[in-house]
Amino acid sequence: MKKNQTELLLVEDDISLGQTISELLIINNYNVNWCKDGLEAFYYLENNLPDIIVCDLMMPVMSGEELFLKLRNFRKFDQIPFLIITADVTFESKIKQLQNGVNDFINKPFKIQELVLKIQNFLQYKDSIIKQVQNPVSKIQVKSRKNDFFDKIDDIVIRNIKTDVTIEKLAKEIFVSKSTLDKKIRKFKKVNVSTYIREIRLNYAIKLIESGEVNVDTIGIECGFNSASYFSVCFKNYTGLSPKKYINQKIQLK
Repeated sequence: MKKNQTELLLVEDDISLGQTISELLIINNYNVNWCKDGLEAFYYLENNLPDIIVCDLMMPVMSGEELFLKLRNFRKFDQIPFLIITADVTFESKIKQLQNGVNDFINKPFKIQELVLKIQNFLQYKDSIIKQVQNPVSKIQVKSRKNDFFDKIDDIVIRNIKTDVTIEKLAKEIFVSKSTLDKKIRKFKKVNVSTYIREIRLNYAIKLIESGEVNVDTIGIECGFNSASYFSVCFKNYTGLSPKKYINQKIQLK
């Protein structure tokens, strides 16, 4: 296999059609990775960044539309062209996909030459855009991927701030395994998952105090702590001050 081959992700649930497309794209010198539905593709994309994604629209488990909308939550996928394959040629369907932001769609049945030419055109355009960027972007991209991951976690915890956000629930929401979630948090935050979730709650408590809330019991409840005493202990361990002293300090500074 040549190292400079284009990495293409094909997402197609029809086994016969998927095999045919894969074989023809390989003949045209593409390195094809084939997933059978959107969820399988999402897991694959957790650790892989293809040059282009060619995806069927209607699939079980997770459709092409659902996959695309999930990927839009992560900036690391912004530069990957996304082509939809569809048998639904209605005007409403086309407009909906374009409004979603897909780069293009190709109607079934199609000739492989049409697909190959569209892939080539998008990759050439992508390369021309990248070449316009003067500064190295590798470190920025790594930072963006990391920030995307933790921004997503923060958002999930905040949205469920009053409930018990378990490791299992968090991993399921961001489509990663519990072990992957734990490894990433330990690597970048130097704490385990439970501690990181608790720190998000405590940072939220600090924001409530800064916004004017002074009732310790209320703050603890609003941040998802079932016990006021446990909240006070956690808060003091995190900030070095008890909630009451922290609040008094803020009042004095005003």
